[in-house]
Amino acid sequence: MAVTTIQNTEATEERSYPGRAAVVSWIFFDWAAQPYFTLITTFVFAPYFAAHVAPDAASGQALWGFATAAAGIVIALLSPVFGAIADATGRRKPWIAAFGALLVIGSSLMWIGRPGAPDLIPPLLAAYVLATIGVEFATVFNNAMMPTLVPPERIGRLSGTGWATGYVGGILSLILVLGFLAANPDSGRTLFGLTPLFGLDPVTHQGDRMSGPLTGVWFIIFVLPMFLFTPDFPARHRLGAAVREGIGELKQTLRSLPQQRDVALFLIANMIYTDGLVSLYAFGGIYAAGTFGWNTIQIGTFGIILAVAGTLGGWVGGKLDDRLGSRRVIAGSMALLLLAIIAILLVSRDSILFIPVTPAVPGGPLFASLPERAYLLLGCVMGACGAPLQAASRSLLIRMVPKERVAQYFGLFALTGKVTSFIGPLLIGIITAATASQKAGMAVLVLFFAVGLLLLARVNSSRHARA
Repeated sequence: MAVTTIQNTEATEERSYPGRAAVVSWIFFDWAAQPYFTLITTFVFAPYFAAHVAPDAASGQALWGFATAAAGIVIALLSPVFGAIADATGRRKPWIAAFGALLVIGSSLMWIGRPGAPDLIPPLLAAYVLATIGVEFATVFNNAMMPTLVPPERIGRLSGTGWATGYVGGILSLILVLGFLAANPDSGRTLFGLTPLFGLDPVTHQGDRMSGPLTGVWFIIFVLPMFLFTPDFPARHRLGAAVREGIGELKQTLRSLPQQRDVALFLIANMIYTDGLVSLYAFGGIYAAGTFGWNTIQIGTFGIILAVAGTLGGWVGGKLDDRLGSRRVIAGSMALLLLAIIAILLVSRDSILFIPVTPAVPGGPLFASLPERAYLLLGCVMGACGAPLQAASRSLLIRMVPKERVAQYFGLFALTGKVTSFIGPLLIGIITAATASQKAGMAVLVLFFAVGLLLLARVNSSRHARA
């Protein structure tokens, strides 16, 4: 394998980085994992669950929010511990393999979610929780591999390229589902005017349900290059000794956080704005289904357009990250997201900014009404800003923490991204259930982004642990 040697200007030691094949193979993890977020949590399965499995859209949004909250609690409690143990063992790939297996099992089980079968709701939500835990933990350890792949000055580009590549994978998986698997129950045809492959029944929404097993198979195929060509950290300790050492180092890191003001502030800010972003992605499709009555094909087409915007946003954001700094990219992305959410709350089925307009005609052309087009435009803003927000967040963390404890800090990063992640979905679920209004439930997201932006403004990213 070709190796590029880089002289560290801050120390006398030399650092060696692997060649292009290792980096490209690592990037394909994002490609492998993204369909879970595109197909399951946002554009296909979540809206299908709310519209056809749950009793009604509002209760479906509430139930999905409670399940998302349950997964978030588990991830929040365990991710710092697993990250610390992984730093002590030195290995990343075994953890990615183990949690990737949970993703595959949980997503594949979503096939059972037949429409109008309330007895299947508990096991279906349990499968969703299992898969969510798997994909989030696998991502923690994949992120921790980044500092060994490229020099520090290229971390932003690597992170942004990973997110952009992931969005392309999400687009292709969504096109596959909409064009060849999921059909309109009324016409029996897919987005491309075809009958579904494999004889999938449109009436029982087998094409929508197939998004679960497809996600699992997709992950298995496209995560393989990372296992084959990307070097892992060398093994340091056996598991038992690593558990003791890792937990001890985690306690030391937690005790030192008050002295690392900027790292602590960033982790708190990440805790808040990530909660808002996860909730926005989790309920964006459900909100559209309830507000405009969109079916799977309409929501999926909306998802493809948003993913294209996210791909462009991730790629541009990665370049801006290295040029302007991660903190500025995060702040700009959050400001635009905040404005987009406020605008979305002022768009309804038959009005924009409280001005009455002609609503969409059932069965009419795709995105024919002005409110639908406004929602589509604002969704593109969210897609284009969400990718650089997430990519720049992980690159900022890498630039602020010691390299030898990067998995541990990514565990804390996941902790802050999940410790309150149940609050957003839970609040959306509670407010939606109490008011029977999806708009009221979504309004809570304004608070998350506003507070996150204020906290980030106090972070001095140039004063960090490595200095």
